Amino acid sequence: MSNIINAGSVSFGGDDLPIIAGPCVIESKDHSLFMADAIAKICTKVGMQFVFKSSFDKANRSAVGSFRGPNIDAGLRVLSDVKNEVGVPVLTDVHLPDQCTSVGEVVDVLQIPAFLCRQTDLLIAAGETGKLVNIKKGQFLAPGKMIHAIEKVKSTGNDNILLTERGASFGYDLVSDMRSIPVMKETDYPVVFDATHSAQMPGSGGSKTGGAREFIPTLTKAAVAAGADGVFMEVHDNVDAAKSDAATQWPLDQLEDLLMTLKNIHEAVNG
Repeated sequence: MSNIINAGSVSFGGDDLPIIAGPCVIESKDHSLFMADAIAKICTKVGMQFVFKSSFDKANRSAVGSFRGPNIDAGLRVLSDVKNEVGVPVLTDVHLPDQCTSVGEVVDVLQIPAFLCRQTDLLIAAGETGKLVNIKKGQFLAPGKMIHAIEKVKSTGNDNILLTERGASFGYDLVSDMRSIPVMKETDYPVVFDATHSAQMPGSGGSKTGGAREFIPTLTKAAVAAGADGVFMEVHDNVDAAKSDAATQWPLDQLEDLLMTLKNIHEAVNG
């Protein structure tokens, strides 16, 4: 059993299966508010706890001209509006240590991108905010090695930690090894499965990262059956027009059915 870790009113590691969901990148204030409200209503209907996610900067886009999002100040204003107007906890990425203090003043969860999960200064700066820190496991890293990332955050006195599985590099693409979930749960911290990034195909798509959206339900159902304590999923109301990760964002109009299936699997696995 994992420790119970709270993000505002949402608990990870308990009896429920929370979802972290939202557009990959902040496209506008109106779009973020619309998406947060729409997902919140679906989660209420299904009976799942919900944390809204969206990024103010996608610093690892494939091409230099790709849309990265608003700047940090504009992005934090949008996330603050979502939190206050929709009434849900919010999560966003941090890429640099000096971003953590200002981001921590607004959001409930600071997320460490997978490529940065070994960056000591970033992990310590995130931990020093006292907020929940969600560390994505690097595509290059064995799950057991995540204990070192945990220890870096814990060195600040912050024990509010989530781990997220998002696939492992296999040649130029990704595979999901579900053994990673029970291995990381041995740390006693909740483990979330990133359903949409795990479906990416980084070696395809030309100047954009490709993906296989059709496998998202299969991967997510397997992860929940393997004991995942939560699901991370990028969701968009018009996936073809999404400004980032269009190949793997999950359609809003298909979210309710998938969440209901995941909830049923979670309840079956956990008795």
